[in-house]
Amino acid sequence: MTILRAIAVLALVLLSGTARAAGDYPSPKESDWIAHDFKFHTGEVMPELKLHYLTIGSPSGIPVLVLHGSSGSAASTLTPAFAGELFGPGQPLDAAKYFIVIPDALGHGKSAKPSDGLKTKFPKYNYADMVDAQYRLLSEGLGISHVRLIIGNSMGGMNTWLWGEKYPGYMDALVPMASQPTAMASRSWMLQRMMLEIVRNDPDYDNGNYVAQPRLMKIASVFFGFATTGSVNGQKLAPTREKAEEVIDARLAAAADANDLLWQLGSCDDYDASTELEKIEATVLAINATDDELNPPDTGIMTRAMKRIKNGRLYLILTSDETSGHLTTGHAIFYKQVLQRLLDAVPRRAVSAAKQPG
Repeated sequence: MTILRAIAVLALVLLSGTARAAGDYPSPKESDWIAHDFKFHTGEVMPELKLHYLTIGSPSGIPVLVLHGSSGSAASTLTPAFAGELFGPGQPLDAAKYFIVIPDALGHGKSAKPSDGLKTKFPKYNYADMVDAQYRLLSEGLGISHVRLIIGNSMGGMNTWLWGEKYPGYMDALVPMASQPTAMASRSWMLQRMMLEIVRNDPDYDNGNYVAQPRLMKIASVFFGFATTGSVNGQKLAPTREKAEEVIDARLAAAADANDLLWQLGSCDDYDASTELEKIEATVLAINATDDELNPPDTGIMTRAMKRIKNGRLYLILTSDETSGHLTTGHAIFYKQVLQRLLDAVPRRAVSAAKQPG
C-alpha cells in the first residue's frame, strides 16, 4: 500500500536513479497551478493551494494521469524501469501519442505541504482530498474533460481506486497497482501507526515546532522501510556488510521533514475504497505482485473485490529472482504487454484535447 520516503530511496537505488534514459521520451515540463478556495474533507478551506505537476508529450495528445506513491513525487516516477519502459517510442504510453500528466500529490514533492511554512497548522488531508486536488488540476487547470487512463502505484494505486468511485465517467481505464480497495488495517496500518507514535513522542519533535529534524524520526523512518519491504530485497540490495552500511547511511541522509511525514502517514487512516466499488464504470486492470508484503494475495481480498466490478481483472506478477516485493510494480517490464493489450481493447468513451492553463 503506502510507500514511505525510505522505500522510495530503496527504489531509487534499485532502479539507478530518477533520471530518464536519454532519448527515450520528451523532456518533462514542470508547472504549478493554484487551486483557489480548496475545501478539505475536514471543512477547512485554503484560499490558495499550490499543486505542482509534470507533463510529458504534447497537450494535443490523449490525456493520461500517472500517480506516484507515498512520500514520493512526480519526479520519482521518471525511472528507467517505469517511465523508460512506458513513455518511449512504440511503448504503451508513447509520449508521441499521449499527453502524460504526473502531479505531485497534495502534501508531497513541490505541492503544498506543512513544511512550506504552516507546519502543524496545515490542514489534515486524506486520500480523497488528494484525488479532488488532482481532479481540479486536470479539469480546471489543464482543461481536460476526460482521460484515457489513470495508473498509480501504491498510494497512487489507492488514489486510482478512489478516482473510479468519485469521478466514474472521467476515464476509460483504471490501473491501480500495489494496492487494494480495502480499509486501511492489518500490517500496513500497524506499522504506520507505530511510526506516528514514534515521531509524536520523539522529544526533538516538540509538538511540531522543531528546528532540526527529530533524530528518532530519521532512525524509525529507515527501520520502517526495511520492515515494509521485508527480506525480499535484502540480499540483492546489500550482499555484503559494507554494502549494507552504504544503504543505511544513504537512507538516514534522505530522511523526510517530520511534519510532512506525519501528515503523509496520517492521510491514509480513513481510506476505504471497498464500500463503493459498484460505482466504477471504467475498465479496471489491477496489478499486484505475489511477493508484495503489504498486499498478500492469499487473503482473498482482491478476489472478492474484483467480483464487484463491472469490467475488471486482476493481474498477478509471480515471484521470481527479478521481483522485489512491494517495489515490483515499479518495474513496468512485468506488465507493459498486458497494459498495451488493455489500451488496444478498451473503447474510448470520450475524446478531449488537453490544453495548458491560462
